[in-house]
Amino acid sequence: MQRTDPLDAGAGSLLRQPKAVWATAGASVVAFMGIGLVDPILPSIARGLSATPGQVSLLFTSYFLITAFAMLVTGWVSSRIGGRRTLLLGLALVVVFAGLSGTSDSVAELVGFRAGWGLGNALFVSTALAVIVGAAAGGSAAAILLYESALGLGMACGPLLGALLGDASWRYPFFGTAALMAVGFLCITAFLKEQPRPARRTSLLDPLKALGHGGLASVAASAFFYNYTFFTVLAFTPFVLDMSPYRSGAVFFAWGVLLAVFSVVVAPRLQRRFGSLRVLGGSLLLLAADVLVLGYGDHGTAVVCTILSGAFIGVNNTVYTELALGVSDAPRPVASAGYNFVRWFAAAAAPYFAPRIEEWTDAHVPFVVAAVTAVAGAAVVAVRRGALVHEAEELEPRHAAEDGVAVFAD
Repeated sequence: MQRTDPLDAGAGSLLRQPKAVWATAGASVVAFMGIGLVDPILPSIARGLSATPGQVSLLFTSYFLITAFAMLVTGWVSSRIGGRRTLLLGLALVVVFAGLSGTSDSVAELVGFRAGWGLGNALFVSTALAVIVGAAAGGSAAAILLYESALGLGMACGPLLGALLGDASWRYPFFGTAALMAVGFLCITAFLKEQPRPARRTSLLDPLKALGHGGLASVAASAFFYNYTFFTVLAFTPFVLDMSPYRSGAVFFAWGVLLAVFSVVVAPRLQRRFGSLRVLGGSLLLLAADVLVLGYGDHGTAVVCTILSGAFIGVNNTVYTELALGVSDAPRPVASAGYNFVRWFAAAAAPYFAPRIEEWTDAHVPFVVAAVTAVAGAAVVAVRRGALVHEAEELEPRHAAEDGVAVFAD
């Protein structure tokens, strides 16, 4: 079958989607902005609240630790109250706790409010992917590309918004996020109709049972190691770069742009040419080399390697998402919840351990550890290739033919 560009594929194109999909994707952009929002203002928060880098890094740890555990609950909630109400509940929690974060008078308060924010974000993000997949024109391939586009755009704009608002006060980015999520709440309310509920309600143990599938467990294990590397770059590098909010925001904006471009445009082309597992393994090894140079290079080299890491992270995100959603026979929301439950623990661990490893050793060693975890992720892919190879080989043909629509560009 001739594969055409998803941006010019008729009714099934990436851009020709129902209003409900655009409303959900738009709110997803803001949700992902919340992850990188604090990056350029981490030093400012530390100064404003008289906190150490290790204490401020707990903003990520509390956020992702709650997010990881919440993944076991999201399917249970959405299968009972419906996808639309789950999205609105998640958005409402983010609005409340993002706003409260801006009022914090201590780092302990801020860490606590970020935990509540993480719960809301988990309810929203996990359900948003299922809603987009269910409602998007062009099948799951177009939906995943749209979701990854939202992720990349949010990751790019989050640091930029944080820098622009945070230059005046570290509190303003939190208030700005609350306002934007309130807009997202209104858009979901106006444009998204209630989604059909699954025939069988999801239990709290279903995501854990889904991890009994060897392929899904392998993807989750590899993603766990990868996410440690990812969030070492995201949460620890701002302290190493030690730049003004504007300069740090510019660096992570460029990083996010590369992440978006490589996840949506480059990754599908590489997968089609070399196969998903080769692309994933190679990208993980290149990311390991990149963070190693980042840790030992001078300041200019560190800036370049930080930006460049966005390219490898973008490729990895797309391949991991596709594998996680398709490698097992579990329903997509259940498979996604089990996969995210495992990988978000690493996102919580990296911001906690990286500053402490620096305290125990020096500023280079956290990046050595991050390089080792990226290699470990690649090793899992290589060792467990047998559990993954069938799905990886089938991904591209299935995406190309799904619903009779070709979605990847030549």
